[in-house]
Amino acid sequence: MSKKPFIIQDSPFIVPTTDGKLIEEHFGNATDGNSQISIAHMIAPAGWSEPFQTPEFDEYTYIIKGKKQFIIEDEIIVLQAGQSIKIEKNTRVQYSNPFTEVCEYIAICTPAFSMDLVNREDQ
Repeated sequence: MSKKPFIIQDSPFIVPTTDGKLIEEHFGNATDGNSQISIAHMIAPAGWSEPFQTPEFDEYTYIIKGKKQFIIEDEIIVLQAGQSIKIEKNTRVQYSNPFTEVCEYIAICTPAFSMDLVNREDQ
């Protein structure tokens, strides 16, 4: 039998977190060793935030439910369900959900997300 020209991902890698955020990586470094792209389903609880970072990858975010706040350089942007954004690599950004409802979204990084490339600042 020849190799199939597709992969169905039904058991994503659950990234361990300590901030209550759910990260399910469907494709990427942790799941299938792909360093070119990562695709993850995320659920950020109300009140969640992470430190500023200056990633060495482009990051695309599509909001499924709720709202998510981005501080990009010094500009505050809030996206709602149905909106998306591309943030270019080497841009200083902070992601958060300072709102009262959870935010569900998809994140796509090219090249793939890696702790070696995210460049998070100390809190």
